[in-house]
Amino acid sequence: MNVKIIFFDVDGTLINYEDGSISPSTKKAIQTLKNNGIRLVAATGRPLSMCQELKELGIDTFITANGAYVKHKNRVIHKIPVTKDVVQAVKNFADENEQSLSFFTEELFMNGVQNMTTLQALIETLSLREFPATIEKIVNQEIYLMCLYADEQTAEKYTIKFPELIFKRWHPWILNVLQQDVSKSIAVKKVLEYFNIKPSEAIAFGDGENDIDMIEQVGYGIAMGNAHETLKNVADFVTKKSSEDGIEFALQKLQLI
Repeated sequence: MNVKIIFFDVDGTLINYEDGSISPSTKKAIQTLKNNGIRLVAATGRPLSMCQELKELGIDTFITANGAYVKHKNRVIHKIPVTKDVVQAVKNFADENEQSLSFFTEELFMNGVQNMTTLQALIETLSLREFPATIEKIVNQEIYLMCLYADEQTAEKYTIKFPELIFKRWHPWILNVLQQDVSKSIAVKKVLEYFNIKPSEAIAFGDGENDIDMIEQVGYGIAMGNAHETLKNVADFVTKKSSEDGIEFALQKLQLI
């Protein structure tokens, strides 16, 4: 297999889903891949500001906000800003109905509505154990993604209120709020085009349902042992859990390290 680039989901994949750490075996594997000239991309639901530990590993290309903002070193490859009027309208409705709403710039902010269900979702998806800050006049920031924290019944109110928007669930308690479609696969395609690399020369690791389209976009898709069953069903290979050196195990199987 002629592999030129590898896309890694972050939480639950590069990062141990149990304790939020990056294992020594994963750090060593990343360094070996870099030394072998393979491009490395982190593809995450996180904002860029929460990727510092990955930058320190030597990763320099980031698909963030579930694909809404992509940056290689200091160059923005792809972004899909939400218009100010949409940000304001959705924020007003969420505030009135006391639903949590997050805003992705290169950082992460929220509207200040806090509850334990939302906090649990932040722990599960971003390894965050406290709520992000609020910011006055968030509408004046360039927002690439909003996330609504809600169950199906509540989300239906938003689809009725905003029929022109896309509400895309990727977690039992979280939906992307979009004006146009955002996904890791769209972002992966943009990265491959930027580096002039064929999908057949790319592999991807993931653990969540929002990674399904990403691993289907590349030549070879790998699901972590702790992955959602639907992802395992479409992956080319299921490795060990992120807590059991699953990255290293798969890369050794593929003879890439």
